Amino acid sequence: MAEKLKFDLVSPERLLLSEMVDLVVVPGVEGEFGVMSQHAPIVSVMRPGIVQVQIEGQADQHIFVRGGFAEVTPAGLTILAEFAVPVEQLDGETIEREIKNAEEDVADAITEDKRQAAQEKLDHLREMQQAL
Repeated sequence: MAEKLKFDLVSPERLLLSEMVDLVVVPGVEGEFGVMSQHAPIVSVMRPGIVQVQIEGQADQHIFVRGGFAEVTPAGLTILAEFAVPVEQLDGETIEREIKNAEEDVADAITEDKRQAAQEKLDHLREMQQAL
């Protein structure tokens, strides 16, 4: 039996998940990456996407996150998400609301850097909408 990884997923509203897991796939801004026990320490910014959690003998859990940070330490993986909700609780209305907010962020951006960041967020949300 493989060694387990301590995993915590926290959003501003609550602690969504605190489990010993086998693998977590994180949607990093530079691409998805998997984290298992004994992973090298790393801190990554996350893009909107799906966090996939694998626990032996259980169905995979899929959690939609909208940005945040992932930190791997010798103690485990902690994700601090701006917004997080299990995919099974996600509906078209929620995604549509997030898209409208992102469109407003693009329109209100003062600098090119802020506009580009807002546009990337909007693009990821639209991809998520298409995936659902």
